[in-house]
Amino acid sequence: MTTEPVTEDVPALEPGDPYCLRVGEAAALLAGHPWRRFVALGDSVAEGLGDPVPGYSTLPWIDRIAAELTAVQPGFGYRNFGERDLKAAVVCERQLDAALDFGPDLAMVCAGGYDAVRPSYQSDVVDAALRTMITALQGRGADVITVGIFDVSHCVAVPDRFRPALGERIHTLSRRTRELAASLGTIHIDLTEHPAARDPAMYSSDGLHGNLRSHAVCAAETVRRLGEHLGNTFRG
Repeated sequence: MTTEPVTEDVPALEPGDPYCLRVGEAAALLAGHPWRRFVALGDSVAEGLGDPVPGYSTLPWIDRIAAELTAVQPGFGYRNFGERDLKAAVVCERQLDAALDFGPDLAMVCAGGYDAVRPSYQSDVVDAALRTMITALQGRGADVITVGIFDVSHCVAVPDRFRPALGERIHTLSRRTRELAASLGTIHIDLTEHPAARDPAMYSSDGLHGNLRSHAVCAAETVRRLGEHLGNTFRG
């Protein structure tokens, strides 16, 4: 579990990557943000697993978001309860109470991916767990971020025979999460349809996770969506 955001210099390649944050962009987009306590719930995607990529930061994506929020709001609090190999229902059972106890006014719910990479994926069960987490956090006054994850069926480590079914399950999870987000009024990030999602170079060797370039892209898209939510713009 991450307890505090870590800061570091951003490697030189990132500002030149068309999908990553440019210099000064996060500060402009998050200027004046009202949040003081940020919590993340989820599986390995929330935890931040991924292979390093030369020229890109080694800081996982949600830690990066927290670091950018902290830069604007000194004293900002952050906890990441993300843990690998957990189905969405288990994430809800193990993490929700602790997340609520932290008293967040901003929360990330990123779960269901561990369910969807398996043929046993039960969409209704995942939906129910996501709904429980989202509504509980909203009921305590938190703005909630939801996520449609990258489609790892494009990873070269995934055997060809598994790609179609895996991609279908991930797209089903993404679509249903998007619909749930619309009905509950979350701040939704759709990464499944991101133009970089089809690039095999975005994925880790395990065939299950994005690499740290994908983390940089995920962080950028989240910061941009938060900026949109706040009504901020960047003219760089």
